[in-house]
Amino acid sequence: MEPTETSRSETAEASRHPQEELYMRLGPQKKGKDSKRRKKKSKSKMQSCGSCPGYMFSNAGDDDFSDSESTEIESSTDEEERWKDVARTSEIPVDYYNIQKLVKYIKAGNQTATIVSLCCLKDYNLKVQINQFAIQDMGGLEVLVNILESNDSKCRLGALSVLADISLNIDIRKTIVDLDGVPLLVDILSTSHKDLKTMAAETIANIAKVRLARKYIRTCGGIPKLVDLLDVRLHILQNPRENLTLEEQDLLFMARAGARALWSLSDSRHNKEQMRRSGIVPLMARLLKSVHIDIVIPIMGTIQKCASQPKFQLAITSENMVSDIIKHLNTQNLDLKMEGSTAIFKCAFDPTTRQLVHESNGIEPLVGIIKDKTLRDYRALMVGTTGALWMCAASENNVKRLDSLRAMPHLVNLLTHDDDEVLTNTVGCISEVLRYPVNRDGFRAIGGIPPLITLLNSSCPPLLENLSKAVKEIADDPDSMRVLEKYDAVRLVWSLLKNPNPRVQTYAAYAICPCVKNALEPGEMVRSLVGAMELLVILLKSEHVTVLSAVCAAIATIAKDTVNLSILTDLKVIYKLSKLVHTEDDLLRENLADAVASCAAFDHNTELLGRLHTVTPIVTYLTSDSPAVHRTTAMALEQLSKDPQNCITMHQSGVVPFLLECISSNNKDLQLAAAGCLKNIRELALRTEEYFLKLDEDK
Repeated sequence: MEPTETSRSETAEASRHPQEELYMRLGPQKKGKDSKRRKKKSKSKMQSCGSCPGYMFSNAGDDDFSDSESTEIESSTDEEERWKDVARTSEIPVDYYNIQKLVKYIKAGNQTATIVSLCCLKDYNLKVQINQFAIQDMGGLEVLVNILESNDSKCRLGALSVLADISLNIDIRKTIVDLDGVPLLVDILSTSHKDLKTMAAETIANIAKVRLARKYIRTCGGIPKLVDLLDVRLHILQNPRENLTLEEQDLLFMARAGARALWSLSDSRHNKEQMRRSGIVPLMARLLKSVHIDIVIPIMGTIQKCASQPKFQLAITSENMVSDIIKHLNTQNLDLKMEGSTAIFKCAFDPTTRQLVHESNGIEPLVGIIKDKTLRDYRALMVGTTGALWMCAASENNVKRLDSLRAMPHLVNLLTHDDDEVLTNTVGCISEVLRYPVNRDGFRAIGGIPPLITLLNSSCPPLLENLSKAVKEIADDPDSMRVLEKYDAVRLVWSLLKNPNPRVQTYAAYAICPCVKNALEPGEMVRSLVGAMELLVILLKSEHVTVLSAVCAAIATIAKDTVNLSILTDLKVIYKLSKLVHTEDDLLRENLADAVASCAAFDHNTELLGRLHTVTPIVTYLTSDSPAVHRTTAMALEQLSKDPQNCITMHQSGVVPFLLECISSNNKDLQLAAAGCLKNIRELALRTEEYFLKLDEDK
């Protein structure tokens, strides 16, 4: 997530202070021979990077050199459009011409004139686009980049201070990359001059929002150098600026610039890994303890971007950053709250992180954010907060904390939000809370079911997925099921089976199971939905194992009704099920065996399943390590054993030892099914024995 305008404005004062101080230090000095400005390179020319010998750079404007390793969608697109939407005004202000005169002096003047012109240039607001155009139109960018090659630190510092401001423009960023400015900026990070390193890092922070620049900075070895800028002693971080010496303040400014640069660079997956290998994790943990908000914000932003990587998630937990992240959730800075909540959202997939959030009392500030109605329009903050609550609600102790804080009414209020991501996270949190039966009555009492049903008309797949999960939990409560029937929710859930997204299909099929089971008239309800059973049978052709498993579970529930089972039989469901029996997926085995057990009880289905060679594959399910698979398999075998030929096949497949072992299980359903199957096999054996005895007597 890119730094917001709010965070920039809040740190503006701190940003201007070091720069103003730097320019006061500039003084006249003669130019050296090494300060000859280089001319703009042609697009076809190759240039060797000074920071990484042997690496060749071509024109950075070539689209083919885009950082293809970056796996995240860049937010610089919106910024680019914002810059391009600002047209040049028809009335050019006087400052435009004055700036161009200064650029001429920088081009043609001696060393003293160059320094004075750069200082005068800083008197103008270089963050205004027309002033940036003045520098660009006069060829000032080439001059400023060439100055970076000089040996005069004051000239370089003045050029960097200008570049740091004008590189806010997306077009200027790209031009600096085209001029091979990235290797020069990275080289400056190796100097001993703190002010130069600070301004170079500030410029890199802006330029690194260009995808190609991020790749160049990594290949030039810039990431380890930027990480080194973060190495600040703890006592400097924990003392206000007014209590620090000028040298210590310079270290703070340098660390902040480095943090901002790494924040921009962390949009690339390869950059994140390079940052981790460079030792950024312990430094981030230290900087999180800082009292300086302008440093904590970019560090928190870097953490939340890196938290999507499993190795970083482990490092964040091991370095005990979670407690510090939660402390910053209690600040008044909204950007800091947003970055912190988003970091928790990404890390709380891990049970250890969820436990740390609970121990650090992290649920309270998150609930406090969703309670504040004035924050509803801050989309990024609401996405991060609701996402963090969703992930944390996967642990029972966090659900209990949510209950004690009476968070459910506030979650229900968010169901009217107009952002799909906020709705997805909110519904996801509600579905986790509703896994516990004690919360279902309360959810129904506060009127949470109707707005949830309304959202079923959405077209957002992640939202529909979470809605299906929530409906499944609601339908498990008979009283809540009456509300679902009243608002015709089952029809809406069933229609989700037509959604092309396999995850939506999966959870919709699972939601159908309790809806049918707890309906007042389950058989009639299913038959009232035109084409409902045909849709289920069609989905048995899906290529996704999760979809097949969920559909088998739904068929097993629907087939409990005899009329529905006859319709399913007419739809050739037995043939579809028989094609799935060779699976090795335990979840599919469990639900498929359940569907076979339900469908085999009708007419000649048992005999048909035997002819379709389904018995032996189903017997192999008993070798699974899952008790749930054993239970449904025994139930299926019990039904199949009602056909004599199937009993013979089972016996030949060696099913008896497995059934004898199942009888010793603690699961009553498994015991009864295994005993029933053995009974049928034994009865067939007795009848066969009696038949042969009778033949012997007749002889």
